[in-house]
Amino acid sequence: MDREAAEPTVEEMPGKRAEEWADYHHQFSAPSTYVYDFVWDFTEDAEGPFCTDVDGNVLLDFTSHVASAPLGYNNPKVMEKFDEFGLIDPTKIAGQDFYAAGGWPPEEPEFPGPTQLMERITDLTSHYDMDTVFLSNSGAEAVENAIKICYAQGGHRAFTFDGAFHGRTLGALSLNRSKRNHRKGYPEVGGVMSVPYPATDEEYERAWLTDGPGGNVVADKLHAERGVVDPAEVAYLILEPVQGEGGYRVPHEGFVADLAAIREEFGVRIIADEIQSGLGRTGEMWGVDHLDLEPDVITSAKGLRAGATVANRDLFPDEKARLSSTWGAGKIVDAMQGVFTVDAIEEYDLLDNVTERGRQLRELLEDADLPNAVDVRGRGLMLAVEFDTKERREAVVEAALKRGLLVLGCGYKTVRILPPLDVTEREIELGFDVFRESVEAVA
Repeated sequence: MDREAAEPTVEEMPGKRAEEWADYHHQFSAPSTYVYDFVWDFTEDAEGPFCTDVDGNVLLDFTSHVASAPLGYNNPKVMEKFDEFGLIDPTKIAGQDFYAAGGWPPEEPEFPGPTQLMERITDLTSHYDMDTVFLSNSGAEAVENAIKICYAQGGHRAFTFDGAFHGRTLGALSLNRSKRNHRKGYPEVGGVMSVPYPATDEEYERAWLTDGPGGNVVADKLHAERGVVDPAEVAYLILEPVQGEGGYRVPHEGFVADLAAIREEFGVRIIADEIQSGLGRTGEMWGVDHLDLEPDVITSAKGLRAGATVANRDLFPDEKARLSSTWGAGKIVDAMQGVFTVDAIEEYDLLDNVTERGRQLRELLEDADLPNAVDVRGRGLMLAVEFDTKERREAVVEAALKRGLLVLGCGYKTVRILPPLDVTEREIELGFDVFRESVEAVA
């Protein structure tokens, strides 16, 4: 596939083969998300944001697999390095019980693995005095281990935010406040309090500030005289630097300043959930880098190709086996891909590209005066368009699919747009044109 000339080409979406494949798949799979019957054929041509489905349709993927494929498909920045590596068996080992080396010396082996991935991560978080990583399999596990190490330091209460999404394991589910069906009927970790996540001036003034001088809903609960929660009982506060499932909402500056003051005054540990916003997606390596707020723990996954809980060594339990995972630090190929991804972001200055292309796409979306769009928001290449109704949002996603553009919903009536980090100016214009046509078609 010639990425410089490729364009979305669709005859029928979904095609007959895609429908047949999806039907066959669901004979064995449990019910899950599956936004649409797009079936990527990984044996056919794909590069960057372009991929081919089982019916031969060429799609422009502006989902990046929900930020899990930050460099798109078959990116030469990664694949050329992978070509030098002959696959071995096992590619997964019991990584919490064994070490694995891809050559010598450990600081710079021929083929990097879990050790080098952890080294890269601590380098990327050193400005927060983080020097220790626990690798796991997924974002949910990264969050589970983050809250575990905070609980281990003391406290049985926690703060989460309206609109939050942190994963689908039971501990992470207890922190979710985005959709009811994520949590209904499941037992929850006790002591979790939810408060507003203000993004606009109006939300900040209405839902965050209280009658108290300079007060806010968290500080009021912890206040020595009028508060109802002992700060010593609070294990952590967890937030997304840009909310994902909650609708790609960027926090209000005053809200962030309040959180920093709460951390300073009450010693509340702050977990930054960077599963979707991290690894360059917003134009900084971490979404929290945009904020005047220092986290105590960072969780990463998706684009990292592994789950990671990152903090200062003092925050991790000293006892062996308090944290453990069979495959956690043992996915050799995934760790290698994570290292290659981090190296590509830095070597090719992709943060600058994210900032520039994000600005380009946002300006195109804002200047287009899209019918029935009520807001354009986000950071970098983590952008969203909110519509007047959920039905309109769904219609836009479907119309875009039939024209060869993959986008996804989030929040209640919002479309999220996630091009690969090395997306080009031409590809942004191409994707925007298809998106605009789709919006106008359902107006």
